[in-house]
Amino acid sequence: MTDEIAHRGPSEIERNDARVLLFEDDDSLAELLARVLRHEGYRVDILDSGRAIPPPEAIVRYDAVLTDVHLAGDTSGHDVLRRIREISPATPVILMTAYADVDGAMSAVGEGAYEYLSKPIDPTDLKRMVSEAIARRRLSESPDLGGDVRPPTGLIVGTDPAMLAVYKTVAHVAPTTATVLVVGESGTGKELVARAIHARSARKDKPFVAINCGSLPESLLESELFGHERGAFTGAIGTKRGLFEEAHGGTLLLDEIGEIGPKMQVELLRVLQEREVRRVGGDQSVRVDVRVLATTNRDLRAEVKAGRFREDLLFRLQVVTVVVPPLRERRGDIPPLVWHFVGQHSKALGRPAPRLAPNVVETLERYDFPGNVRELSHIVERAVLLAREGVVTVADLPPELQSAPGNTGGPVDSVTDDWPTLAVLERRYIDRMLSRTGGNKSRAAELLGIDRRTLARILARDRRSGES
Repeated sequence: MTDEIAHRGPSEIERNDARVLLFEDDDSLAELLARVLRHEGYRVDILDSGRAIPPPEAIVRYDAVLTDVHLAGDTSGHDVLRRIREISPATPVILMTAYADVDGAMSAVGEGAYEYLSKPIDPTDLKRMVSEAIARRRLSESPDLGGDVRPPTGLIVGTDPAMLAVYKTVAHVAPTTATVLVVGESGTGKELVARAIHARSARKDKPFVAINCGSLPESLLESELFGHERGAFTGAIGTKRGLFEEAHGGTLLLDEIGEIGPKMQVELLRVLQEREVRRVGGDQSVRVDVRVLATTNRDLRAEVKAGRFREDLLFRLQVVTVVVPPLRERRGDIPPLVWHFVGQHSKALGRPAPRLAPNVVETLERYDFPGNVRELSHIVERAVLLAREGVVTVADLPPELQSAPGNTGGPVDSVTDDWPTLAVLERRYIDRMLSRTGGNKSRAAELLGIDRRTLARILARDRRSGES
């Protein structure tokens, strides 16, 4: 098959000056795919065999490569993928595959393929994927693309005025022995504030021990906090020190203190007052030198009024209260948090930190983050995992962010009337399979990834449509 260069008008050149190399040995399908891409303004060259790969100096001029898995001359898209990766690793390669080859295509993605498309090809998916691949490659080569991962300067990240009050309070109370209650919605980073208090205190070289009070039933929580003696209950085969003893000389964080029941509230009040603990099943008290910090996402004053939390315990806990604002109230902290998490998760995953497309942070800044900083961390981790060509784009964000109002991360024009319908593409693809199998419908159905009865129904439907 000869190479073909698309003819384009001036408006198309201004809109999209990119070149695509297409490997497809089905002439009709190749023409259909090329037509879709040329309508978008791409210059498309068509080849039918993996043996016809152009020399390196020609390959580097292509912005993307699109290849069928099965090609003429006993060559495959996998051969094309490996060769293109050798010649030009930055060139995105998209594989096209029948349903039966999806597993192989997924393996190819692990070997460096940008993505795969399942046949029959949806023109909208084709345009979107090629556009995204080319845009991502160009972004990765842009000298103006943000890419400096800023290392965190402390345990808490953020410079928004709403966080400055938190910093000031931490700075004042950290050197003291005061009990501190850290209040805020789930995911705001309350434990990080507690750790910052410990890190700036005289106890910084001593243990910092944390426990989530809402994660254990009261009986187990009592044993975890205060310890137990051998034989205190079934399964107590030995003496165990509790977390108060483990944290001796240091700091104990009672995370989500508002979740504990009445009995445990009484026990904690006694420990805070007397500074000693008694192990479950024991008759001796043990003196402990522990600074207690607590966090909660509840309104403990409302809990007191409702009779669910002891007022005297609340007074003991809130000698000083630190209120951590939700992320939606300090949007100015989103960019530094994003860079912080990019560096953190890239290091944890053992891969280079990706760069960010300009509209990624803008999209994140428009989101309300009901899960606060913890949700942002998870979103960035997901984006780092999904990033290709060393670039994070809006396409790597969760769907609810991609569809957020104001997001313009890659508009796709609607399919025009003169493009083939999915039914037409499907039938043409089936006809191609039947041709390859010499009319053997069972073998064609196997290659298509469907059963023979489904194939028979499709053929019968198309015959009825042709007769009407």
